[in-house]
Amino acid sequence: MTASHTPSSPSATASTGVLRQLGRRKSISAMAADSQAGESSGLRRTFGVFQLTMISVGATLGTGILVILGEAVPIAGPAVWLAFVLAGVTALLSAVSYAEMAGMVPVSGSSYSYSYATLGEGVAWVCGWCLVLEYAVSVAAVAVGAADYVNETLRVFGLELPASLTTGPGLAENPEGIINLSALVVVALATVLLMRGARESGVVNTILVFVKLGILVFFAVVAFTAFKAGNFAPMLPMGAAGVTAAASSVFFSYIGFDAASTAGEEAKNPRRDLPRAIIFSMLIVTSMYVLVAVTAIGARQWQWFETAHAPLVQIVEEITGSDLAVLLFAVAAVLAIFSVVITVLYGQSRILLTMARDGMVPKVFGLVSRRTGTPLAGTLIVGGLVAITAAFIPLGELADATSIGTLFAFFLVNLAVIYLRLKRPDLERSFKVPFGPVVPALGALACAALMINLGGRTWIVFGVWMAVGALVYFTYSRRHSVVGRLSEADYRTAVDA
Repeated sequence: MTASHTPSSPSATASTGVLRQLGRRKSISAMAADSQAGESSGLRRTFGVFQLTMISVGATLGTGILVILGEAVPIAGPAVWLAFVLAGVTALLSAVSYAEMAGMVPVSGSSYSYSYATLGEGVAWVCGWCLVLEYAVSVAAVAVGAADYVNETLRVFGLELPASLTTGPGLAENPEGIINLSALVVVALATVLLMRGARESGVVNTILVFVKLGILVFFAVVAFTAFKAGNFAPMLPMGAAGVTAAASSVFFSYIGFDAASTAGEEAKNPRRDLPRAIIFSMLIVTSMYVLVAVTAIGARQWQWFETAHAPLVQIVEEITGSDLAVLLFAVAAVLAIFSVVITVLYGQSRILLTMARDGMVPKVFGLVSRRTGTPLAGTLIVGGLVAITAAFIPLGELADATSIGTLFAFFLVNLAVIYLRLKRPDLERSFKVPFGPVVPALGALACAALMINLGGRTWIVFGVWMAVGALVYFTYSRRHSVVGRLSEADYRTAVDA
């Protein structure tokens, strides 16, 4: 194994003041050099626009519908589809900003790298720390939802997991819960697959994306046979506040589109293909979410969802009365969830790889195996921690924690686009957000609005997470930062390059 690091001058951490170091930026040319070094040390450019789109769709599609729809409907009522539209528009406003940044900074690291190139090390660290929360916790949240579908599969054969193995401890609705075994197994299997190689993982993911598209279309067709327009009255039983609250919770189901941006160093033509993949994936995902949400409400009154477990498969069972249909749908749902886990874990390992190169996290996350072309140790560590989290933490807490980290990272990317439009209009952009800084500004405001709607407990968790991040930065990252260790003269030379 080998790790790549940007050469640095050993002179200077001590002489670089805290505020000055927080404002230091990493030049786009230095990031490009790191990208080439990463390729020579093991990462392989194997993804075209189709594979990149499949990564984004794979990391996104299915999460909100298969896992959290049942929790969102009681909050928004029949207007839950509007909550998905609101969250989707917010995500789309940020997606076009991501597309512009991906075309300018075509490297792994997603919004962490974009922030480092524009807003400085301090903001980049905050963004990277939010991404760690976003990716790791979202994987756990999705994996938690696998238990219901595994049970639905087993029930066809007259079997069922014991209550002690379906949820972690502390849930009022399941006081017998000890561990979510299904979530643990799903994350473990995804981790093993990712360690085998990016190409292999990409092929499996593409197959699973078509599986999940197929089952969601199948559900919509089945549900439409029982469609009742009266189920949409009253449209807003909880008022507009219910829709915005639900949109804040389900926003985490849109995080996958930025997974393509973590594959910048494994894309064949990142400047051209990353923006296209991001936009294509958002259009596919939003269309499917709205289609399934509308047909689900049309098939069942919104109050029904308050007590439903794995609501989509229950609707299929009640309408068709076919054990075979239930079996196929439940198995496909588990595979769809597995697809999300694979792609989001992939993105998490690549972000940490990029941060390790910069000295912001330990070097072990940047070690790339020449045999598999993957960061083996980093993938194993991340997969292990996520598996433990998924096994013991309930879904609701995980989903909201994911949403706030995601929204804050997106907020920063929108600001980065505005900043570069003003400060570096000369930079080459393979894609430009339309209407100048207006769209990124709207994206930033939309993210802020959804963050405000999240509960007080979520803000407390976020505050604690950021406090831990500050402790990590000042005790480790600041002292090991490659950019921070440069002398003032070397830094000026590097940033002007």
